[in-house]
Amino acid sequence: MKFSASIFKAYDIRGVVPATLDAPVAEALGKAFGAAARAAGEKTVAVGRDGRLSGPALSEALIRGLVATGIEVIDVGMVTTPMLYFAASTLCNSGIQVTGSHNPKDYNGFKMVLAGRAIYGEEIQRLRQVMEDDSAPLLDGGSVRQADVLADYTKRIVGDVKLARPLKVVVDCGNGVAGASAPAIFRALGCEVTELFSEVDGNFPNHHPDPSKPENLKDLIAALQSGDAELGLAFDGDGDRLGIVTKDGQNIFPDRQMMLFAKDVLSRVPGRTIIYDVKCSQRLAPAIEAAGGKAEIYKTGHSLIKARMKEVNSPLGGEMSGHIFFKERWFGFDDGTYAGCRLLEILSKSPNASDVLNALPTSFSTPELNVACAEGEPHKVVDELMRKASFAAPAKVLTIDGVRVDWPDGFGLIRASNTTPVLVLRFEGRTQAALERIEHDMLALLKSVKPDAQLAAAAH
Repeated sequence: MKFSASIFKAYDIRGVVPATLDAPVAEALGKAFGAAARAAGEKTVAVGRDGRLSGPALSEALIRGLVATGIEVIDVGMVTTPMLYFAASTLCNSGIQVTGSHNPKDYNGFKMVLAGRAIYGEEIQRLRQVMEDDSAPLLDGGSVRQADVLADYTKRIVGDVKLARPLKVVVDCGNGVAGASAPAIFRALGCEVTELFSEVDGNFPNHHPDPSKPENLKDLIAALQSGDAELGLAFDGDGDRLGIVTKDGQNIFPDRQMMLFAKDVLSRVPGRTIIYDVKCSQRLAPAIEAAGGKAEIYKTGHSLIKARMKEVNSPLGGEMSGHIFFKERWFGFDDGTYAGCRLLEILSKSPNASDVLNALPTSFSTPELNVACAEGEPHKVVDELMRKASFAAPAKVLTIDGVRVDWPDGFGLIRASNTTPVLVLRFEGRTQAALERIEHDMLALLKSVKPDAQLAAAAH
């Protein structure tokens, strides 16, 4: 069989249902993944799905493929992606979540953990090869059993996180799958919770479940302004990312959340390395170092950050996109609900949660910007930029993932997206003038390579 090349992304498999992704794709993936699991000595795979309308049919086909290779499947049903990761950390070592994450409602896909680690890049291409060749060895002995992980997941969080005082919060799940679990977990911690759009609905009738986009936080901000809650929490479609809004409507972006998390984690495990991606604020590294840790900037991508954290035994990692990874006291996977609980634990020690968040260091910055490109063009453009990037001292050029140039008063970034044919840009300055200068200089570099570059807001 031939499958659309576009669905095999850097960190997962994702496409439009039914145009590029359907039940035969899911079943073929089940067989390929089952064969890879058995080759790694694994006999059991957990399967979950988010709240998308296509989830049940894709999940059923995926399980059929896994069973055909002799795998024992633990079907955990409709759960957040972190709950599937929890199952693959406590019931077995491998798992697949059927999820379209924060993509539009007609998308779906698969996030995969094999023998305790997220698979990405070449391993996904190897699965593709087995799918297209239909070369997975089929074995008898496969089976399916159901398991409900919500009670154990809740118990594990509530046993770990302790609030110094109860907080009043508004929780906006955007009709994503987190609505079925997150509000109850916050209540179990002792919070008073106002719920927005908790009903799981794959049509996403109220707003898109992507808290990285300011327009999706309007209802949360309005609820905070009209009620007496002191903080707003927002989740993406599959519950692995967290958005934070203060009482006065300020969006606390993930790189600023990381300053707070790093200080807290390092108070218990001093001297350790904290990992963050190239899109994060220049102010994050000094905050990590001031808290007694080592700061390491790394490539963007949840699978890449997780792999790097394992290599250096990092207790905490984070991405500008909202994926926060706690290894200290947790399992090392990205989990919006757990990150929210850890945030509330820190904030509950202060009389005013918003004051703590608003006091975090900040700069003038652009949101994530995109430049549309032809298929295959972004990496070529970035390769050329890396050759041409030459800035006078004190500028420092970093090429770990695209071109990031740091000046004493800000930074500019141009990198190739690993999921869509776009360049990803972000600029930050200590002052508005610094931001404008850096943006001007970086765009001049880009236009020297791609004269037709047109800036647009990122569309996930």
